[in-house]
Amino acid sequence: MYYITKIEDTVRIPPYRFDDPLEEVALQTLNDTYDGRLDKKLGLLICVNEIEEIGEGRLIMGDGASYHNVVFNAVFFKPEQQEIIDGEVIEIAEFGAFVRIGPMDGLVHVSQVTDDYINYDSKRGALLAKESNKTLDEGDLVRSRIIAISLKDNSTKNTKIGLTMRQNGLGRFEWIEEAKEKSKKGKK
Repeated sequence: MYYITKIEDTVRIPPYRFDDPLEEVALQTLNDTYDGRLDKKLGLLICVNEIEEIGEGRLIMGDGASYHNVVFNAVFFKPEQQEIIDGEVIEIAEFGAFVRIGPMDGLVHVSQVTDDYINYDSKRGALLAKESNKTLDEGDLVRSRIIAISLKDNSTKNTKIGLTMRQNGLGRFEWIEEAKEKSKKGKK
């Protein structure tokens, strides 16, 4: 889920940027400082998109830069437990599929792909369902539900997001369409 959050902080404007428009320099500095930062409560900061207020600058002895108090809006991505999210399969492994969900990646373990028994085809780099003949390949677009989240401050490397595609209305988009068609035919 994406959120816009208001934040207050102080921004340092270096002396060589004094001739540039203050708001433009402050916005760029904030984005350079915060872009990609992960916070357990807020999520992953995508970008600082607007500065609401810039206070008057202060100088600190021994540093030629000016310091300004700012109030700004930032866009965050924070996955939520039980959220349904669309993504793209970016890698297939023996144990499951990695799915890019916005700016983060999640894992669909083989036990969570379908109710069917899953085999890994190492030649093709795909997951194959034994009875239903469903396949999951790199590049497939999927809909999944977030079932587990572990966010660690300041690093997306240690972040773990567990996904499932075993419920109705989830899975590869083609599977979802096939299930809808089957349901329509069954009602007639």
